[in-house]
Amino acid sequence: MEINGSRRGRRSGTPWVQGDGTGFDVNETDQPVRRHSMLHGFTLPLSPRGEANLVPAPPWHYAGDVIGVEFWTTPEAAAATLPPGLAPDPSASGHGTAMFIDWQFSADGQDYLDPVRSQYREFMVLIDALWQDTPVAWCPYIYVDNDAALARGWIQGFPKKLGTVHQTRAFAAHSPATPRVEPGGRFAATASTAAQRIAEALVTLEQPVPDAAKLLTRPTVNLRHFPRLTAGQHDKPAVHELVMAVFDDLRIDNAWIGSGELSFLPARGEELAALHPERTGMGFRASLAYTVNDLQVLDD
Repeated sequence: MEINGSRRGRRSGTPWVQGDGTGFDVNETDQPVRRHSMLHGFTLPLSPRGEANLVPAPPWHYAGDVIGVEFWTTPEAAAATLPPGLAPDPSASGHGTAMFIDWQFSADGQDYLDPVRSQYREFMVLIDALWQDTPVAWCPYIYVDNDAALARGWIQGFPKKLGTVHQTRAFAAHSPATPRVEPGGRFAATASTAAQRIAEALVTLEQPVPDAAKLLTRPTVNLRHFPRLTAGQHDKPAVHELVMAVFDDLRIDNAWIGSGELSFLPARGEELAALHPERTGMGFRASLAYTVNDLQVLDD
């Protein structure tokens, strides 16, 4: 710890940990005594056993049910969300996709046996764009209800914020309390943040999709951005890079398409409503799974 250029610590043995994993304890004479120690973890908080970190090291495995609706906003509104390095896709005419996902996560082990940590819900928007000449999907807004999911998102470049997301569930036991995954089945979804409703969707199923991979054909591009707090360098971020998500073992199963309804609602501190859908197209419901162990940094 450095305070005004000098080392200070409590006499209770407060450790100073250095980059090489070694550190110092303070003895009764205020003389530092070198000791050997190592803090472990993939993310903060680093700790002696490495169990306290918010996010363990990859690979990260995901499985979930998704309710999605494709939509068209104005090309100007879509283009306004794009960072340098991406360009509007003239063929898309403001096309995007909104998805509400009920996720289950696992890292190295059966993390799903700890449901309170491994389950979370997510709402995200993808906008069609071009990176050089490659069609891609840009994620301007995304919300989750789990702190670990928030951290994993920032590491990948997803601009995640905390929110509340819900969707209609389907259960194998037939009941008036559950829709069936069949023609006419209706599934709704909502998203809120800071106690404000920001999105609503309704999908009415019509038919199964033989080739479900066609539902998500564009690779996702994100912006990894970590600012500096150092005075005089607030406009010089420590990290600012376009990256392409790498999803290994991508599976889309039990996919159905139908009609979709979607609305984005104005909310204080949010700009999602600027992407207000002028019209909607296909709605869909499917199960989704993939593994994250890498990303691709894109050249300027």
